[in-house]
Amino acid sequence: MKRIVTLAAIGFLAAAPVQAQEAEDDGFSLMEEGARLLFEGLSREMEPTLRDLMGLTEEMEPKLREFAQKMGPALADIMGKIDDLSAYHVPEMLPNGDIIIRRKTPEERIEPPAPGEEIEI
Repeated sequence: MKRIVTLAAIGFLAAAPVQAQEAEDDGFSLMEEGARLLFEGLSREMEPTLRDLMGLTEEMEPKLREFAQKMGPALADIMGKIDDLSAYHVPEMLPNGDIIIRRKTPEERIEPPAPGEEIEI
């Protein structure tokens, strides 16, 4: 991360005096050339990390597909039983380890305003 900040600072400092010159070099001003070099340096710095991330996603893909195939029908069944998530409180963990999800009472439910209806502040 220090390298990226250093490269950014060098790029901005190197480009600062050039602002007044506005010299052209192959269709690019020196400011544009400095920005291009800065982004090229940043992309070179990030390339190994991105390569590792791509490897990780390729490794995880089969596992995620398997999870979706096995759990998809069960999740759809659960969602069919739960009408609206806003009708429930946040899950709570009891001291014995049980997790409960309490349904809100009608007084606790706040109906969202209809589209186009003004909200009183």
